[in-house]
Amino acid sequence: MFKKIAEFDERVSRYWFFHRFSPKVDKWLRFYTRLGDGYVWALVIIFIVWNSGISFLGNVLVQVLASLAVSLAAYWAIKLLARRKRPFEVIEGFQALVPPLDKFSFPSGHTMNNLAVASTLFLSVPVAGALMMALPLTWGLLRVYFGVHWLTDVIGGFCLGILSFLLGHLIWLYLLEPHFLCLS
Repeated sequence: MFKKIAEFDERVSRYWFFHRFSPKVDKWLRFYTRLGDGYVWALVIIFIVWNSGISFLGNVLVQVLASLAVSLAAYWAIKLLARRKRPFEVIEGFQALVPPLDKFSFPSGHTMNNLAVASTLFLSVPVAGALMMALPLTWGLLRVYFGVHWLTDVIGGFCLGILSFLLGHLIWLYLLEPHFLCLS
C-alpha cells in the first residue's frame, strides 16, 4: 500500500512541478505561500481587535493557543517518527522552489498548524474564520507545486490539523475556559 501511495505522490509531484505557471504568476504564488509562514495572522489579530475589541481577542488567543499547542506537539512527534524525505530529495531533476522550513516532509505544517488555528477562528470569529479555512489547504497545495511536499503530506496535514483543533477545543472547554471565565 505504501508503495502505491509513493507512486501516486510521485506522479502528482512530477506533473505539478513540470507544468509551471508563468514566471510572474509563480512569483506571486511564492509570496502568497510565504503568508503561510505565520505572517497573515497579524492581519487577523488586527481585524479581530477592530471588529470585536481587545478583550474578545484575549479569549480567542487562549483558544487558538490550545489548538496550536496540540498541533505543534503532534506535528513534531509525527515529523520525527515518519522522517519522510521531501520530493526534491527523491526525484531526480527536482529542486525546492521555496525554502522548506524543516528537514522532513510529512505532515505539511503549513496545512496542519494553520488549519488548527483557522478552525478555532472559524468557531470563534466565523466571518474571519471562513476565509481562513481556505488558506491552509491552498498553502499546502502550493508547497506541492513548489516541490517541497507530497500531496499526501497535505492530506495528512489537513486531517491532523482538524484533529488538533478538536483536541485543542476540548482542552479549552474542559480545562481552560472554566479558569479563564473566573478571571473575567
